[in-house]
Amino acid sequence: MPTDADRPSPDTLRVRGLRHAYGPTEVLQPIDLEVPAGRVVALIGPSGCGKTTLLHLCAGLLAPQQGRIEQPFAPAAVMFQQPRLLPWMSTLDNIALGLKARGVGKAERHARARAAALQLELPAEALAQYPAELSGGMQSRAALARALVLQPALLLMDEPFSALDVGLRGQLHRLLLARQADTGMAVLLITHDLMEAVRLADEVLVLAAAPGRIVARYAPPGAARTRGEALVHHCAAELQQHPAVRAAFGLPRLEAGQGQAEDRSRPPAQVAGAWLAAPASAATPAGMADEC
Repeated sequence: MPTDADRPSPDTLRVRGLRHAYGPTEVLQPIDLEVPAGRVVALIGPSGCGKTTLLHLCAGLLAPQQGRIEQPFAPAAVMFQQPRLLPWMSTLDNIALGLKARGVGKAERHARARAAALQLELPAEALAQYPAELSGGMQSRAALARALVLQPALLLMDEPFSALDVGLRGQLHRLLLARQADTGMAVLLITHDLMEAVRLADEVLVLAAAPGRIVARYAPPGAARTRGEALVHHCAAELQQHPAVRAAFGLPRLEAGQGQAEDRSRPPAQVAGAWLAAPASAATPAGMADEC
């Protein structure tokens, strides 16, 4: 008989024992993760480690072959690596597309789409333009507005900011965190950028490849909106120095004492992040309890 601990919380995306293969090639080994409401979880790992496959499984775009996914959130929205705006529609109609699919009337969906666009600082004049007339940054804002206008309880993001310059990426990071703090939505973010993961996430999961598996879990310190640049840089550096992360990305092992030079910007120990226990199925290097 299942215990209370076995029963899914109504406000948590749960993945348990998830495996996936394409033909004879195993892409994901047993994956276990949770994304509670109000939290941002980032998945980082090298190309080909199964990050996007995992997100597509969580989004229902692929059917699980083994294991289970408990996804109680409604509605959910997906933001892909490319904006995927329909070229024959105006920006406003692109943002309102999901609302149209829900049967929302034209006047209401346009009003809601316009409000979402303005909240993301998309210029009003851009709403009448077509995607080809927009800059890359504006297209990304429109894609984010299209997802957020649905008021999702769960937002799934597949490297949505990877093509943007550092300034635009920082702006969208701040806008996303503000919206997430206001609404309490759950976010599962795929990225290969360690700094982006530390900047945005409450928990960072590190995937290794061939096959994809979680080999490390890290909790950055404090609320994401309060992390300063020095702390983000420091913890991203610590993340990169960890043996599990270096092995996952194919980086050479550090020699004893290497990378441990005095760091005057090191945050106080009481606000440092911490390495959490990796799954038992993962090869766990020594030192997983070390703090940032």
